[in-house]
Amino acid sequence: MTFKNPYFFLLLLALVPYIVWYVMRYMKSLPTLKMPETSKFRTLPKTFRQYLIHVPFLLRCILIALVVVILARPQSKHSWSDTDVEGIDIMLSVDVSTSMLAQDFRPNRVEALREIAQRFVEKRMNDNIGLTFFAGEAYTQCPLTTDHAALMNLYNSTDTRMAANGTLEDGTAIGDGIMNALLRLRESEAKSKVIILLTDGVNNAGNISPVTAAEIAKKQGVRIYTVGIGTNGLAPYPLPTGGTIQLPVEIDEATMSKISKETGGQYFRAKKNAELEAIYNDIDQMERTKFNVRQYSRRTDLFEPFALMALAVFLLELFLRLVVLKRLP
Repeated sequence: MTFKNPYFFLLLLALVPYIVWYVMRYMKSLPTLKMPETSKFRTLPKTFRQYLIHVPFLLRCILIALVVVILARPQSKHSWSDTDVEGIDIMLSVDVSTSMLAQDFRPNRVEALREIAQRFVEKRMNDNIGLTFFAGEAYTQCPLTTDHAALMNLYNSTDTRMAANGTLEDGTAIGDGIMNALLRLRESEAKSKVIILLTDGVNNAGNISPVTAAEIAKKQGVRIYTVGIGTNGLAPYPLPTGGTIQLPVEIDEATMSKISKETGGQYFRAKKNAELEAIYNDIDQMERTKFNVRQYSRRTDLFEPFALMALAVFLLELFLRLVVLKRLP
C-alpha cells in the first residue's frame, strides 16, 4: 500500500498537544474534597464506568488518526502479474471500402460490424485478438492483444469514411487484408490461429490475390472464416448531396467459399447481425492453447475500509460519551 498525499501524516503531530491538554484538564478536574481519613474508600470496588472514563478520549485520538490516513489517500501499488490462460489467436480483417457505407444494415454496414465485433470480443475473454482494416490497401489498427478494452477503443475511434474521404485508397483488396493479418499471426505460438474476414464485395485491388493469400495461410496453419456482408439484390447507398441511390450487392461468394475451404474454415453470408452467431459457435469448438499473459494492475484508492472504521469509532465514542458516561450538569 502507498499513499498519494503522505504529507498529511504531519497532522498527527497535533495529537501531542491534544494529549497534554487532556491530561492537564483531567488532573484539574479531580475532586479536592478534604476528608479526615481515606483508607476506608481505597478498598471500595471500582464501577465499570470508572474503567471506561478514558476510553472516549482514546477513541477520539484513533478517529483523528483514521481521518489523517484517509486524507493521505491510501492506494494499492502498481503491479505486474503473470498468468496462464487458454485461448486462440484471432485477427479480425474488416473491409472499410466506400461500399461498406451501404445502408442495408443500420445505420450502415461498417457501423453494424462495429457492434458485431464488440459482442464477439466480449465472448472471447481469453483470446489474443487483433484488428486489420482494408480497402484498396490494408493496415493494422491493433496487433494481437488480450486487452480487449484497448482493442475496442481503437476500433471505435476509427473513421468509417476513411476511403470516402481519401485517407485510405478506395477499393477492395481482400488478398492484402488476409496477408496483413497473416503477418500479425506469423510469430504466434498458439495451436489455433484464425482470421475472420468480413467484406461486402469482389477483390479489385491490392498486390496479391485472395486465393494466393489463402494458400499461404494454409501453409501457416491459419484458418480463415469469411463473411459476406450485404442483403440480396439492391442496397441503399448514401449520396454526398443527400438522399440515397440503389446499388447492386456484389459479393464474390465463390472466392470466399474457396478461401475458407482451402484453410479449413467456413463461409457465412450475413444479411443481418444475428446470423453471425454461427461464427461464434464454430470458433468455440476449436482447440485452445495455453499462453502466458502479463497483466498490469493500476493503482486504486483504498480509503473505504478506513472510512468505515472511522465511522464506527465515531459512533462508539458518541454512544459512550452521551449514554454510558453521561454527566449531569
